[in-house]
Amino acid sequence: MTYSPNQVYPVIWHNDSVSLIDQTLLPNEYGFVEIHRSEDMARAIKTMIVRGAPAIGVAAAYGMYLGAREIETSDRNEFLQHLEQVAQMLRSTRPTAVNLFWAISRMMKTAYETLGTVAELKQTLFETAQAINAEDLQTCQAIGDNGLTVLPKNPEKLTILTHCNAGALATAGYGTALGVVRSAWREGRLARVFADETRPRLQGAKLTAWECVQEGIPVTLITDNMAAHCMKQGLIHAVVVGADRIAANGDTANKIGTYSVAIAAKAHNIPFFVAAPLSTVDFELSDGSQIPIEERDPTEIYQVGNTILTPEGVEFYNPAFDVTPANLITAIITENGAFAPSELAKSQVKQAV
Repeated sequence: MTYSPNQVYPVIWHNDSVSLIDQTLLPNEYGFVEIHRSEDMARAIKTMIVRGAPAIGVAAAYGMYLGAREIETSDRNEFLQHLEQVAQMLRSTRPTAVNLFWAISRMMKTAYETLGTVAELKQTLFETAQAINAEDLQTCQAIGDNGLTVLPKNPEKLTILTHCNAGALATAGYGTALGVVRSAWREGRLARVFADETRPRLQGAKLTAWECVQEGIPVTLITDNMAAHCMKQGLIHAVVVGADRIAANGDTANKIGTYSVAIAAKAHNIPFFVAAPLSTVDFELSDGSQIPIEERDPTEIYQVGNTILTPEGVEFYNPAFDVTPANLITAIITENGAFAPSELAKSQVKQAV
């Protein structure tokens, strides 16, 4: 797999290990973590060194290979039993991002269907992880270009609001929501990005803003509670966000606060788009009420660095995601095109062809 020197790649195979951009250090420090063991990959996913549903899927695929590489047996059945344990460890890291489960399932399916020695099986798993990595990059580029077909035609240069980070850092590269932004910028259709800071982990402030600055894309950072005001002032022409899991009816789980943005967009007659690969669509779930919502450590709310923000005795609720109902979504932009939420089944048929 070849890489462009001018693009950000959060997950790459390098020197017989996985190299992850440590996203917990951005934007102040651009550093990498080398992952050699499956347990270390699970920890990196859990602690959000790597985050974003597609990037988590790619990382998990490599984590499966690292786990396979650690299994010291030539007995096929024993190997598969140990690999199932690796899969379960990785599945337990982030419950909402369906790409994690999709990638692990694909790796396990490859393991069960591959004939030959355990050594040959391990090699096939490595090749499958690399394929998942390469495919995600191609998918994001297609999502970006398909987004151009549904963005408003007027004005010629758009201001797009996004929430959280669904850029190169959240994928194998290029991005989903920011993939649409990048394609719009390339084609001269973008005036500016408005980025919600995205409490409580500030992915918009730390990551989306950083990506835009790296590429010279004009970006304005706002706090989450400014989005409706900016819409009322006529500053926003479209909203494009990513997704961690999409139910069969189009209900979409994304970073907490997305639902509020969708409600505000609907009130101001602004189109609201979800950009995500088809691997993010969980056709086994009929609607968003069935999507598991991860609840994270309350320190994300009450502490910044070493500073405690709240008085003792306060209780906390820290869901990482919320679900935006399909009726608030204008279209879901995938690698196979843009679909109204009610037409997602057509995207599945097209994918199978």
